[in-house]
Amino acid sequence: MPADLTDSEIIAAIRAGDSSRFEELVRRYQARLFATARRYARREDEVEDIVQEVFLKAFAKLDSWRGDAPFEHWLMRLAVRTCYDFLRSHQRNREHSLSELNDQETDWLETFVATPEANPADKDAARSLVNRVLEQLSPANRLIITLLELEDRPVKEIAALTGWSVPLVKVRAFRARAEMKKILQRMAPEKYL
Repeated sequence: MPADLTDSEIIAAIRAGDSSRFEELVRRYQARLFATARRYARREDEVEDIVQEVFLKAFAKLDSWRGDAPFEHWLMRLAVRTCYDFLRSHQRNREHSLSELNDQETDWLETFVATPEANPADKDAARSLVNRVLEQLSPANRLIITLLELEDRPVKEIAALTGWSVPLVKVRAFRARAEMKKILQRMAPEKYL
């Protein structure tokens, strides 16, 4: 078979019994899946596990792809749901320390609270603080903030990816932001907020 086949043609070949063609789909989409999984898991072994699980599910459920939308959309929806399952299953096992900010994070938070319009250039401290806050969120709230704020996806696309209604996505986004605000208030010393 030629190497420049479309996803539909590859899937047709897999359905016809040539399961080795699935490797082409893995090569096409593994970078995107790794990038997505890294938004939900911090350790590389967890990221690898998520991506492997997505591909296993995709292979097992390949007959459920109807072809009325691009395969990539179907695969990414499966990936987001797998990441959400990962967050839910690992939420109860994570230990969180709200008061253990390092000096760089504390300095950044103090500067930001004092003069938020100054927008300091210390991106590493800001990124670290955001990651720490995200780890404190419930799985559903972390998923919605990641999709909406970090990946900058529209509400309708999030609804399609998660299977939630548009109003539910909006409600969950509101609740997630409120939870983030509470976490930040607990993390920051009282004198700064």
